[in-house]
Amino acid sequence: MKKAIVTGGAGFIGSHLVDKLIDMGVQVSILDNFSTGKVENVNPAAYCWKVDISAAPIEDLATFMDGVDVVFHLAAMARVQPSIEQPIPYHDTNVNGTHKLLNAARIANVKKFIFSSSSSVFGNASVPTTEEHLKDPMSPYALHKLIGEQYCELFSKIYNLDTVSLRYFNVYGDRMSLDGAYRLAIPIFASQMKEGKSCTINNDGNQRRDFTYVDDVVAANIKCALSEKEFKGEAFNIGNGDNVSVNELVDMMGGKKSYGKKVLEPFETLADNNKANLELDWKPKGNLQEWINQYMEKL
Repeated sequence: MKKAIVTGGAGFIGSHLVDKLIDMGVQVSILDNFSTGKVENVNPAAYCWKVDISAAPIEDLATFMDGVDVVFHLAAMARVQPSIEQPIPYHDTNVNGTHKLLNAARIANVKKFIFSSSSSVFGNASVPTTEEHLKDPMSPYALHKLIGEQYCELFSKIYNLDTVSLRYFNVYGDRMSLDGAYRLAIPIFASQMKEGKSCTINNDGNQRRDFTYVDDVVAANIKCALSEKEFKGEAFNIGNGDNVSVNELVDMMGGKKSYGKKVLEPFETLADNNKANLELDWKPKGNLQEWINQYMEKL
């Protein structure tokens, strides 16, 4: 792997991936519209273009991919609840944008296309959840990710573009945003605590999540990129393999609890990550409690 593109490379997960690729000596180009990505996240050794993948012509995207070995597609409008409130822009970015990138990669003869999917494709699943579990999306965002996976598999079948989908389970780590509409649970609670407020929990707080460290997500992407395996649209669960309740998460952070609105969400996520362990030689190393202790000290 000599040249790679990272869409969403100015974002939380994408910027960590770019840093790792740069450290490996890979020539990296970032495509990001900076709707949620931040300039300060951009590695100065990477080429960076402000591009909206849902609006850019396919031919232009293909030009960016000239000579590229691997496309890491992380750009997306993220999170479940906002996608319920804004289904049209979410669809434009998450479905149309992914479809455009796949077509551009096909035209440019890219060797491998790695798609960042989500555990949300499973919906209310039995746990631990294997890759073969029934898919039952509960939001536009979840459905968009499933459609993206299906497009990846289809492009592998009919265009011989090697694709792989990685289903992330509740990623945490440095560079999670403390502001804006797309904050994740940990930074939302952290900002509330910083203001001396209680942590506002949706539903009863007993819902459980498999929290997965961002460096482990990056490692899974790298494993796929370097693998000699032809994936042909396969999907892998990228999760820590354990979970905590939202109430337990707030206790870890040392916050006080209050309970807010009722929302539609899966009760529990818990990855069966044996497939990634066996076929990618991937094993998560993150420790949520240790990271939270360091994170809270920095606030």
